Amino acid sequence: MPLKDLFTQIEQQEWIELPAGWLQGRTIFGGLVAGMLIHKATVTINDPLKKLLSCSITFVGPVEQAPVRLSAEILRQGKSVTSIEVRLWQNDAVQSILIASFGSQRESQIQVALQPQIPDFPTLDQIHIVPKYLPFPECVQNFQLAWTHGSYPITASKQPDFAGWCRFDPERHTQRSMTLADIVNLMDVWPPGVLPMFKQPAPASSLTWQVTFIHPLQHQLHDWFKYQVITDHAEHGYATEHSYLWDQENRLIAIARQTVTVFV
Repeated sequence: MPLKDLFTQIEQQEWIELPAGWLQGRTIFGGLVAGMLIHKATVTINDPLKKLLSCSITFVGPVEQAPVRLSAEILRQGKSVTSIEVRLWQNDAVQSILIASFGSQRESQIQVALQPQIPDFPTLDQIHIVPKYLPFPECVQNFQLAWTHGSYPITASKQPDFAGWCRFDPERHTQRSMTLADIVNLMDVWPPGVLPMFKQPAPASSLTWQVTFIHPLQHQLHDWFKYQVITDHAEHGYATEHSYLWDQENRLIAIARQTVTVFV
């Protein structure tokens, strides 16, 4: 099922059939779950003048390859900002929750343009796309990733973190305009920053994920993006990290902060 058909389901019905090919271990890829929640919020707000400013997602429990139900409630609708909560239900329990803020632009005298330093990415003709035969989760097959800094997951690296190029795989997804749901899918496909330090496979999963959107989306699904993750702290089975996503013209698209549970 193409993602476009999944989004159409969300727009038209309460119960959603999940597409095949998006497993991350035994559960559905968290980026797909986040994208579904964001799309439900967007179509519920249904106001082109109010853009998604930021959102916070809590992954309460695992989502299985089975139908899910999405519910949305507008918490407050102000003149400039609308806040909304979206829940994903499965097996009579809430499995994921989104709190999002949509806002219209206002005139302001406050302008700050502090930008994170962008790593020196190699050009696209110099990158090496991760081969499909490597033992990455099933959901990764939907994308093309190319590490440019740091190590692959589970390579016993002494240092965390990495950066690289990424996009949706053109052989699996037809070209179309990109949506916010697509962006969170793409941003979340990268593993946690501490995963290169793993010496052997072990569970690690997102607990909370906060995303702030900077530049508006004016991109196509096959466009390449640049990604970087930085681990702030890791101890006692949890890691805190932040990450950035830029487009090919080095415009900052999104900033994310994540708490990861680590079972090693």
